[in-house]
Amino acid sequence: MGNQSFTSYSSLASLSELWPQLDRTLGDQVIALHDPHRTPELKLTYAQLHQGILNVASGLQSLGIAVGDRVALFSDNSPLWFVADQGIMATGAVDAVRSSQADRDELIYIYQHSGSIGLVAENWATYQKIKAGLGDRPPRFVILLSEESPEHDGTINILTINQLLELGSSKPFQPVQQTRQDLATLIYTSGTSGRPKGVMLSHGNLLFQIEAATLVVKPNRGDRVLSILPSWHSYERTFEYLVLAHGCTQVYTTIRSIKQDLKTYKPNLMVGVPRIWESIYEGIQKQFREQPQKKQQLIQFFMSASQRYIQARRVLNRLDLDNLTPSVVDTIRAAFTSLLLAPVHALGDRIVYRKIREATGGQVNYLVSGGGSFAKHLDNFFEIIDVQILQGYGLTETSPITNVRVPHRNIRGTSGPPLKQTEIRIVNPDTRVPVSAGEKGLILIRGPQVMQGYYQNPEATAKAISPDGWFDSGDLGWITDYGDLTITGRAKDTIVLTNGENIEPQPIEDACARSPYIDQIMLVGQDQKSLGALIVPNFEALEKWANGQNMSLIHPTSNESLQPSLAQSATAESVLLDSPSVQNLFRQELNREVKNRPGYRADDRISAFQFVPEPFSIENGMMTQTLKIRRNVVMERYRGMIVAIYA
Repeated sequence: MGNQSFTSYSSLASLSELWPQLDRTLGDQVIALHDPHRTPELKLTYAQLHQGILNVASGLQSLGIAVGDRVALFSDNSPLWFVADQGIMATGAVDAVRSSQADRDELIYIYQHSGSIGLVAENWATYQKIKAGLGDRPPRFVILLSEESPEHDGTINILTINQLLELGSSKPFQPVQQTRQDLATLIYTSGTSGRPKGVMLSHGNLLFQIEAATLVVKPNRGDRVLSILPSWHSYERTFEYLVLAHGCTQVYTTIRSIKQDLKTYKPNLMVGVPRIWESIYEGIQKQFREQPQKKQQLIQFFMSASQRYIQARRVLNRLDLDNLTPSVVDTIRAAFTSLLLAPVHALGDRIVYRKIREATGGQVNYLVSGGGSFAKHLDNFFEIIDVQILQGYGLTETSPITNVRVPHRNIRGTSGPPLKQTEIRIVNPDTRVPVSAGEKGLILIRGPQVMQGYYQNPEATAKAISPDGWFDSGDLGWITDYGDLTITGRAKDTIVLTNGENIEPQPIEDACARSPYIDQIMLVGQDQKSLGALIVPNFEALEKWANGQNMSLIHPTSNESLQPSLAQSATAESVLLDSPSVQNLFRQELNREVKNRPGYRADDRISAFQFVPEPFSIENGMMTQTLKIRRNVVMERYRGMIVAIYA
């Protein structure tokens, strides 16, 4: 249906001006938001979306909300979240957003710190969770985004979203004047440590993301977009604004439903974090492992040949990060390899890869990855099966995108060139002096997407943003001669060994995660002689290995089951995780993957490891909402294991 957009984004003064234009263009022709997992199922056309936004805004005005007021929005993904978000902005108010599943104390802190005077909550339970902690500043009103009947709570006005919509429909909306400099939202960083800081993003910050990202990814009217990341998070949020600005249909999915929803709704676009793509990859690998031995060998043959084929194609197209300016000899060799293996790759596509693409719906134009390092083996795999992944980079403080790989020049291993009007500078972390191209250093960012600052925290703002506008990302990386940014790690995540060597854990962790027996891994070793690791095993793959060795794996179900005393009860045919055979298997896996990593150094070697009894997850507090490991939380929880590694 074409790549047309429906407005000149540069002419918009606020995000709120976008929806009436989309209503006039699309009206009831196209579904904007679709939640198939809500009961009852919820679909909103662009006309209904716009009317809902107006009714929410008018209802909030009736409740006393005025320009500049703060309203806490503690809820999770749904079309109603989006309607509430944009309804709040339409009044000129500012929403302070967070998941309803977040820690109680964190929600209370955000409500109080933001100075919110009202609360929009996922349901009654969300309000009850934080009610007692609001002290002498209870909300003037509470809006529930659920169908349940609200209970009476003293003088506080409690309404359901339907009651608010009905209230708003009875009163005309009073438009407000807004500019790009006006504050639109407060996004409190999920963070991996410390108190969250309120990132102040303006309407201009958010509109710039639509303008700039449109030059990279141009969705078509009616494209289907599958949404799984938290809507309140800057990454998912700005992408939702982008795809809706182009008239797409956004379908909400969940971790539990994503595999089926990929097949059912056949998305054309989707954004995710590396953990999402890892889970898809591992699901496919699981299917491979379940095939007969001869079929596994055939698949492995095709994958190996295709790996060589895509590598040759990268060299020919000057897309090989390690050889961006190939010599004549390299080019001839790559051309010969490509010509030789093209038929094999095509056959592999017909027999194997096409079926894999069907698992993603078979109609993906782009998958966009961000929010963390994208492992090399994942990049290779998705290129082999011909699913284009555009890896990007950014932070909540930069709204978030600063860099993203472009379809016509997708250099795997990088996060791509900067968006328009965006400057990236690599400096020495200690001296802040710019380094040469190709040299690693601290990443500084300047551009229209950089936040206004941290809310009510001028000291942190001054530390993060220099007087001339450069934002300190806290990340380490380097830039190719062609301007593509490669991330190497977080400055504060750097592990310093006793010999003075600085180790960036993420690339090594990504390499180790290639092992089919490792589900998750986190390196440790600060102020130690060598690296250690905490490992969450892939028990399914491990059990299959044990069966192949004519052994029975004793599956641990609790912390106690890992204790050495249980080893005495193991029979000769049974093995525990701490048995020599299992330990040797993992030692071999770690050594192989680490040594095969480009740029391997002796200090990268993992000397010892411990198995942790449960996966790192959002639910147990060891991962952020965007599935990054909270390193400080994991280290505190497994302090005893870390001590045991170096005992």
